[in-house]
Amino acid sequence: MAKVIASSIRKGNVIDLNGVLHVVINAENIHPGKGNSVTQVEMRRISDGVKVQERWRTVDSVEKAHVDEEEFDFLYEDSEGFHFMNPQTYEQVAVGEDVVGDAKVHLRDGIRVWLLLHEGVALSIELPQKVTVEVEETEPVVKGQTASSSYKPAQCTGGIRVMVPPHIGVGTKIIINTADNAYVERAKE
Repeated sequence: MAKVIASSIRKGNVIDLNGVLHVVINAENIHPGKGNSVTQVEMRRISDGVKVQERWRTVDSVEKAHVDEEEFDFLYEDSEGFHFMNPQTYEQVAVGEDVVGDAKVHLRDGIRVWLLLHEGVALSIELPQKVTVEVEETEPVVKGQTASSSYKPAQCTGGIRVMVPPHIGVGTKIIINTADNAYVERAKE
């Protein structure tokens, strides 16, 4: 365990609160015009998955648990959960849906992710910043349309909904940002 100041807490950190481990879902530093600055933190208790809200002064000390961040490749999903393999040791680990959460739509065979592990137990998953997906359904391309400021809805691999430029058609591979599913660019084939 290491003591850190509350203002340095970030999403994905693991906090030891009164001997119970919590993973940070969201952390925000609030600086009011008058009074002390505070850090508002939304966490998930690891033992039972209950969400907890905490607020500390930004200068307060908080216990940060030691976690290992390791690269894993996604293999498959079954009734036991989502299975990942460490590419160096070939060790496999099963992760529950409560840990994977909304990231499951981005999981493809062989995608490289980072798992935060505490004593061999996966606490949270971190996706790559950008992934390539294929457009499966969208409005047809109209001849003469160029990349303008208007976007159209598209459904991509895994059911991901993305707003794409009008010149993107079905079957086109695009790169999206995993944080907000925003269109970045057309994939270079």
